[in-house]
Amino acid sequence: MKNTVFIHTNAKQMAGAIIGRHSLKRTSVHPEAFDVQIVNREDFPFFEGYEGRKFLRAGTWRAWENDDLQSFTPLRFTPPKIMGYQGRAIVIDPDIFAVRDINELFEHDMQGKAICARPRAGHNNRSDYIASSVMLLDCAKLTHWDVEVQFEQLFQGELDYEDWMLLTTEPKGSIGFLEDHWNDFDRLTPETRLLHNTKRRTQPWKTGLPIDFTNRVPFIGKFLPMASIKLPGRYKAHPDARQEAFFFAMMKECVDTGQIDRAMIEREMASDHLRHDALEKLETAPGVDEVLAAIGSPVDRLAS
Repeated sequence: MKNTVFIHTNAKQMAGAIIGRHSLKRTSVHPEAFDVQIVNREDFPFFEGYEGRKFLRAGTWRAWENDDLQSFTPLRFTPPKIMGYQGRAIVIDPDIFAVRDINELFEHDMQGKAICARPRAGHNNRSDYIASSVMLLDCAKLTHWDVEVQFEQLFQGELDYEDWMLLTTEPKGSIGFLEDHWNDFDRLTPETRLLHNTKRRTQPWKTGLPIDFTNRVPFIGKFLPMASIKLPGRYKAHPDARQEAFFFAMMKECVDTGQIDRAMIEREMASDHLRHDALEKLETAPGVDEVLAAIGSPVDRLAS
């Protein structure tokens, strides 16, 4: 099987997924060496039967919402089955963009592990936190992954969503670790390989829009220590202007190459999936090479 990067998304983050796909090819010296596949939640009908049903998350029960900003996350576990449980795959979130050649990650020495991902000990008060938002997968070692089966287990109380996402139920010794630069959380440096705009409130393409995601927050009470609510307010500007410039530079190339057209941009703005000044941002967007050069990242890729 040909090496494949899977970008899992839903309609709300489709623009990011398309730009992420472009970035993967754009920054690769050998873009023909791998495929990129966008995996969209709306293309999986089984989700519809779970709308409003309660599932287990961090020991409490909450209602599943297909319209939630991050309803695509179960699709992290689809690549091995799609690949016929053969070959290597990489799965990434739709808010992740390649700064360096993804082939470097495909060539990573997995040392016999089934999964490689970035550890993030202490995040969300979990010493065992592993960021599954970027994973390098040996599909032949993941025949136990079947998203429909695992998703149903959430609603039966047999699997906790957080344990699933943090990979804590995987066989002991099956997970290897990636360097931070393969999942760089809102940090753009010369070492960054994959830039992850993980702080939802400051995602560069959302600035000014009303917040549309659900957060788990502490709740004072004996029987409900955490509550899930939609926070008020609006998305804020990213604190690093270079990351905004990088996103719109890549987006401008997507427009120039026909991967995104003006009609799509207008639909995304009308749906509050894309900031309302996106067209103006595109007019002043720098070139991708200019942004890469400014951060000291190599630009030795093939011409787009």
